[in-house]
Amino acid sequence: MSAVEHIKEIEAALSERPVQRDDFVVASWRRCIEQHGLDPTKPTPAYILPERQLRHHQQQAERLTSIARSGLEDLFQQVASQNYVLLLADAQGVTVDYFGDANFEDDLRASGLFLGSSWSEAQSGTNGVGACIATGRAVTVHQEDHFDLHHVPLSCSAAPIYDLSGSLAAVLDVSLLRSPQPKATQALALHMVKTAARRIELANLMAEMSTHWVLRFSRRPEFVDVDPDGALAIDNSGTIIGATRQAQRILSGPVGSAVVGKLLNSFLDLEIDDLPTFSRSRPTRERCVFLKSGDVVYAHAIAPQPATRLRKLPLSAKLSNAFATLHCGDPKVEQTLSKAERLAANDVPIWITGSSGTGKERLARAIHKKRDERAPFVVVQCADFPGRHLETILFGDNSGDGGLVARARDGVLFLDAADEMPATVQARLARALTDDGIRPTSGANPIAIKAKIISASTVPLSECEMRDDLIFRLGGACLDLPDLDDRTDIDGLVDKIMRLAGIASPKTFTISEGARSHLRNRRWPGNIRELRNTLRVSMALSDDGFIDIEHIPKPVIHPKTDHAAGWVADLERCLSECGWNISRVARLRGVDRTTIHRQMKRAGIRRP
Repeated sequence: MSAVEHIKEIEAALSERPVQRDDFVVASWRRCIEQHGLDPTKPTPAYILPERQLRHHQQQAERLTSIARSGLEDLFQQVASQNYVLLLADAQGVTVDYFGDANFEDDLRASGLFLGSSWSEAQSGTNGVGACIATGRAVTVHQEDHFDLHHVPLSCSAAPIYDLSGSLAAVLDVSLLRSPQPKATQALALHMVKTAARRIELANLMAEMSTHWVLRFSRRPEFVDVDPDGALAIDNSGTIIGATRQAQRILSGPVGSAVVGKLLNSFLDLEIDDLPTFSRSRPTRERCVFLKSGDVVYAHAIAPQPATRLRKLPLSAKLSNAFATLHCGDPKVEQTLSKAERLAANDVPIWITGSSGTGKERLARAIHKKRDERAPFVVVQCADFPGRHLETILFGDNSGDGGLVARARDGVLFLDAADEMPATVQARLARALTDDGIRPTSGANPIAIKAKIISASTVPLSECEMRDDLIFRLGGACLDLPDLDDRTDIDGLVDKIMRLAGIASPKTFTISEGARSHLRNRRWPGNIRELRNTLRVSMALSDDGFIDIEHIPKPVIHPKTDHAAGWVADLERCLSECGWNISRVARLRGVDRTTIHRQMKRAGIRRP
């Protein structure tokens, strides 16, 4: 359809002549002209909010974004091969989270399928996000359904996400820059965003209302424990204090009265005292409940969790979304994150220390996101390459390739295992970090590093075997991540890992108090990485989503005890034979460098 034909079709619709468009599209066209004063003959480029305004919208939506993000990453992996872009917009239509192919970044930004784009109807005319906000329901706006000629090539399927009180909180959208002509080709995309939005609402209710009774239910018994239709939160008086959108529709119909604030027995033949009998201990087909309408649903009641796990986190409320997602309640971690956020905006180099698996790269990426996530984030694994190879990787060669240093310009250069950098590379890096930079071997212009440098090691900076001048240049500010064994927030980490897994999975997971106690008291030499993998195995072994102690696998590594015969002498001998090269000792013993450092500390062995 040409631009002239598109404009004529809009004119026909406004004159109430028949057109082959959905009613909501025609209604949106009318609002665009009569309420918003838009002109279909004047294409308007996509509008991207300035950074400060975007940050405000992201901060307002950060809790929902953190709950949704893992599931959205999984959804994007499913649709990325079909060239879809995934947007999460707030209730004002501003994109606060985004997943797209970086190879098409310029095209996506130009089309508005990008972080910070405004998709309100008043700004962009008829579109998926705007129509979803206006109608409160899932829609597909396909090609010429769009009002603005600038957006006609797009196809957008969007679904609303509601908060626990029934108000619109966000919109989930999958879009294509270009798509097959028939609108029917987007039916699967619409189904996927509707399903993902429903699961995000479920995860949000489970996270917000875990200290209250939660009743999940489904019209089919085989899905009630793994992928329920809806859920309610109920207080001790039997009053409904939270509900997913689908739960409200099942109980009172699509245009029925609100359920929040009403008694549970107003909608279900069920009392608060009956809830304990609807646990997983009973077969699903025996857990049927009659609605007042006469319909039947199958239910699963989840008992309140102890309130101590949800203690207030005073500083985390002040953290931006980039850092709040890393916080689960440990005060040491919270102080580190607060410090990292203040350091993110300037060019002061940062050195992160922490054992393997504590999240050093995740913290570096959070700093990058806070700083400017659209800028490059370049990772250099310093321990993986010999000196000459690493030098070429970093600085390029005489062919004109500037190496990773050049690629990181105006972004972040993350030097992982920086203390393992060969001496020759240390010397060249130290010169590159001076004001004048260094001259490449070809005699061209000096190479200077124009990026924020974040380094990481598993040992404190004071114990790193590096050139003093390089240590002074890289160690501008030091951040320390504690071992999981020293953290106080293991319950929060368990809840977060399971919640995020629940978004990506058709199951919703719960864990027994006995299993929690086991996880709290267990040693974690692999830190958060080991905890995450342990929970993944536990979730895979749980058929119904309920994790008990028998589902938790045994530790992969059993640390040697301090009293094993000859243990200290054997370690000292190995260190001496290897010239006190910690990496070589770790490779010989088949463990991580962190393990060797921990064993040395426990045995009182110090490097000569």
